[in-house]
Amino acid sequence: QLQLVESGGGLVQPGGSLRLSCAASGFTLGHYAIGWFRQAPGKEREGVSCISSSGGSTNYADSVKGRFTASRDNAKNTVFLQMNSLKPEDTAVYYCHVRKSWVDYWGQGTQVTVSS
Repeated sequence: QLQLVESGGGLVQPGGSLRLSCAASGFTLGHYAIGWFRQAPGKEREGVSCISSSGGSTNYADSVKGRFTASRDNAKNTVFLQMNSLKPEDTAVYYCHVRKSWVDYWGQGTQVTVSS
C-alpha cells in the first residue's frame, strides 16, 4: 500500500528553521517527482516546491524562493524540505505529494506554525 508520511513540523519563531521529511512506503520514491504543498487556514492548498526524481531539478514558489530547499535521499525513500528564515505567513499544514499512474497521493500533513 502506497503511503507518504510527513514529519518535522512544529512551532518556531520568525527567522527560525525547520526541516520537514516525507517518508514513502509501498513504492520506489526514486522513480517519481515529489511535490510539497501547504494549506493555511481559510486558504486553498498551494504548491511550494517540486523536486525531480533524481533530485537534479527543483522548483519553488516565488514566496519561498531563496529560503526553502528541497532535497531527497532515494536510498532512504525520503524527501526533505529545509525551511529557513521562516515567516508568520509560512504558517500552514505542509503536505508531500506524488502522482503515480495518474493517481494523486498525499500524506497526512505536518503543521508548521511560525509565531513569536
